[in-house]
Amino acid sequence: MRSGDAGDPIGSTTPNVARMYDFYLGGKDHFAADREAARRVLELAPFTPLLAAQNRGFLRRSVRLLSSRGVRQFLDLGAGLPTRGNVHEVARDADPGARVVYLDCDPVVVAHGRALLTSGDGLVEMTDVDMRDPERILGDAVVRRVIDFERPVGLLMNSVLHCLTDDEDPYGIVATLLEALVPGSYLAISHTTGNDGLTSAVGAIYDNATTGMTYRSPEKIEKFFTGTELLDPGVVPLAAWRPDLVPVPRGGAERRAREKAAAGKWDLDRYYLCGVGRKPSAVPE
Repeated sequence: MRSGDAGDPIGSTTPNVARMYDFYLGGKDHFAADREAARRVLELAPFTPLLAAQNRGFLRRSVRLLSSRGVRQFLDLGAGLPTRGNVHEVARDADPGARVVYLDCDPVVVAHGRALLTSGDGLVEMTDVDMRDPERILGDAVVRRVIDFERPVGLLMNSVLHCLTDDEDPYGIVATLLEALVPGSYLAISHTTGNDGLTSAVGAIYDNATTGMTYRSPEKIEKFFTGTELLDPGVVPLAAWRPDLVPVPRGGAERRAREKAAAGKWDLDRYYLCGVGRKPSAVPE
């Protein structure tokens, strides 16, 4: 998601966090500006690829959980590019007829995403919508064509709400989206928290990309789940979900060991938290 006005142009010369995320995961869908910014982050936090893998693992785990509970359509605001192992592949492993819409407000990311999607059946789409405008999300032609709002929806907001400042009313945005979903729908969130020297320094790099960073406490993150039943384990460090990390590449064990050693110097539990909530199927009397 972009910072500044919704109409600001974005191109390949401005670092983009979604594409930087792809770089951390070992992908190829990014530009030189993204790699330069990502490498600056890695100088400060060499364990960032490990955190990215954990975050992607949480996303896959959430989709599998929701699929096991009968959810067959997903609205994804912020997981990045629909590369290998993303929402549509996991959801369609459970049901080939699963429906997925990815949203982003960066036209370059959307163009990338559409080129990567190969289902061709109209059930997996990507569209250009800014999450700051939930009414437009709900009225978007692609969203309305693919998502049936009369049936449960998995609303996925993976590592994206930190892009919104408190002045942009993130709680109101989430509440508006949840209100449109029928009982039995789910909300899945991962979010950065903490704000010390390391996170501030990393945030300064992201501020020069297409998004900023807003750090919230676990208690504030739980507020996003108002009106839902927060499922076990609730808002916890991502590591507590034992995410299915991507395999260590050949010759990469030593690099992974260095990442873990560097991560051990910081209280990383403070930086990435997650939660999954279910919209109750009936209002308690």
